[in-house]
Amino acid sequence: MRPSSGADAAGADRGERWLPFLFVGPAILLLLLVLGLPAVTALLQSFNMVWVREPGFSLDAYRQLATDPQFASTLSTTALYVGLVVSLHLAIGLAVALALNADLPAKWLFRVAAILPWTVPDVISGIIWRFVFDTLPGMANAILLRLGAVDQPVDWLGSPSLAFFGVVTAEVWRGYPFVMLILLAGLQAIPAHLYEAAAIDGAGAWQSFRYVTLPALRNMVIIAVVLDVIWEARLFGTVYGMTGGGPGDATQLVSTLTFRQYFEFFNPAYASAMAVVLAVTMLVVAIPYLRVTMSRNA
Repeated sequence: MRPSSGADAAGADRGERWLPFLFVGPAILLLLLVLGLPAVTALLQSFNMVWVREPGFSLDAYRQLATDPQFASTLSTTALYVGLVVSLHLAIGLAVALALNADLPAKWLFRVAAILPWTVPDVISGIIWRFVFDTLPGMANAILLRLGAVDQPVDWLGSPSLAFFGVVTAEVWRGYPFVMLILLAGLQAIPAHLYEAAAIDGAGAWQSFRYVTLPALRNMVIIAVVLDVIWEARLFGTVYGMTGGGPGDATQLVSTLTFRQYFEFFNPAYASAMAVVLAVTMLVVAIPYLRVTMSRNA
């Protein structure tokens, strides 16, 4: 018996529903292999369950983390670094976004120039700024000596406080365009009639910024800050290319300490435990981002 047209239509509908999954299936599988497999491996390795001579469930790595003064110091350094960098990214990114949102001649050229630092790979950025802050041929010392601001070259990367300042400067320069782009998109989405209504009510530039721009940018600011915190907390290339975490542990972040524990000290379980702690922390930080995006899509 020949199937009815209704059965044919139902089969066609089922095929159409599954067609998108067929197209995205290979990409999802690739993501699971590239992201999921290393994450699961690191988790198992932190519990001493894989890639060891005598595998078996153990919490030794996490116990060591809880009592390791170097890890505690590195956590505080990472928190200070992330707080400073993200705050400066937000301030500079908002200022540049406001400037680029104004009616400027050749505005596209200024936008391209503002984005350029973000195109530099983080390791290359670290190497570039290492030469900028180098003691003898460095650009910073050359300028200060020429202006007479200092009598002798400053050992920027040899001093703990100055090295930390240098790393923050390098990453602020490289990373602010990310926040700027998010905030610029938010500025362009603000309806013009809100500013017109504020002007009719007698609001000046500051009042319009305070009562129109900032409230309208609230969700975009949350998204930018959360994503930037996650990005900076896992940063490796800039610090490693510039100072390697030194001098001492002055610029040591969780990411660089994890790398050293794994590849220099050959302590994979301990390094994996650090990575797991950092990943869990970032998942907690991501909760505000998920709330904002889910409310926007609701």
